Amino acid sequence: MGLGQWFSRLSVRQRSWFLGTTATALMTVGFGVLANPPGGAGDSVGFSVDMSIGEIAPELNVTGKALARELGLPLDVPKRTPLGALGVAPEELEHVTEHLLSHRDATLKYYVFVALVVFGLVFLTRLGRPDSSDVEHRREWYPRTPYVVSLILSVVVTGFVLGKSPNPMEGAVKIFKSMVGLYPDPAAKVIAFLFFVALAIVGNKMICGWACPFGSLQELFYSIPILRRTKRRKLPFVLTNAIRAGLFVAMLLFLFGAIGGRRGTVIYHYLNPFGLFNFDFETISILATILLALVAAVFVYRPFCQLICPFGFLSWMVERFSIARVRVDQERCTECGACIKACPLEAAEGRVYARRLAADCFSCARCLNVCPVDAIRYGVARSKGATGEPR
Repeated sequence: MGLGQWFSRLSVRQRSWFLGTTATALMTVGFGVLANPPGGAGDSVGFSVDMSIGEIAPELNVTGKALARELGLPLDVPKRTPLGALGVAPEELEHVTEHLLSHRDATLKYYVFVALVVFGLVFLTRLGRPDSSDVEHRREWYPRTPYVVSLILSVVVTGFVLGKSPNPMEGAVKIFKSMVGLYPDPAAKVIAFLFFVALAIVGNKMICGWACPFGSLQELFYSIPILRRTKRRKLPFVLTNAIRAGLFVAMLLFLFGAIGGRRGTVIYHYLNPFGLFNFDFETISILATILLALVAAVFVYRPFCQLICPFGFLSWMVERFSIARVRVDQERCTECGACIKACPLEAAEGRVYARRLAADCFSCARCLNVCPVDAIRYGVARSKGATGEPR
């Protein structure tokens, strides 16, 4: 069924929801534009090696320790000594300055994130299934076009147009970096992190599934209609989550100096694919991560999210508190496996069998139009017999 045909079958109430949500999303972005006039986050500032770390660091919104680390200097280097006297070349200072400026938050992105999540949430809970449609017409529910449009907007707008920062991955890492003195305002990093967590809780991992630019790019690559038999093979969640959790623990050990003996080392810096959106490939490992993740995404669902992303790991830990999510009516469910087969991960399987540690669900809606007994829905209120939680 085409998008126009789907829309024509929506009830008057649903069309009102669609128009109201679209208007709300546009007003949210418009308010963000008014609150964040052009310029600021990406503006370059003229620095020279005649200036000291103490003079430059505040302009870049980092601490002296953070700037020293980026310049390859000891964290306790004198902060009032001119950089030239410390052996820093002008070209090196320019490179580090550009890199740190790329990490400045384009605050308009927060508004765009909210708009994308709100639209996705309303689509999944109110619009995807026409009110007058019965289970026999389930294949017509939840057309892919609105989801694909959201993914493209995420990649283009929150990615290439607005740059790599902020993003959920950095939001999860910067809060810990601030604890070792690499950012001057830890409270701001906590608030940014809680913003992403809130979006993940309002709708089950909606920020990852519908708005994160690199997550969206992987989703688009996976959606390329080739090698469908290969795509049916799913990585075991026990394995992927163990790798992801291990990297997160390793990050903390390196960052706080328990390994390596040098505080401030962030291993995710060498695996950060969001540099793609600023064309900032600081190390060969970053470029390799991007290329490997996108090539693998043709065959495997969101490999970076499954195996590496620290926010993916942390948001998985809070999924059980999500307000809106996939819910299975255990009284109706016949365990036929239709939703399990449609799900690109082991998420549907975990919810059908009410497993305590179910795999991540990215709210992709693939499972919502396959159940022959109408036992699975994306909803807010928990109906009798429905569950998204472990027994």
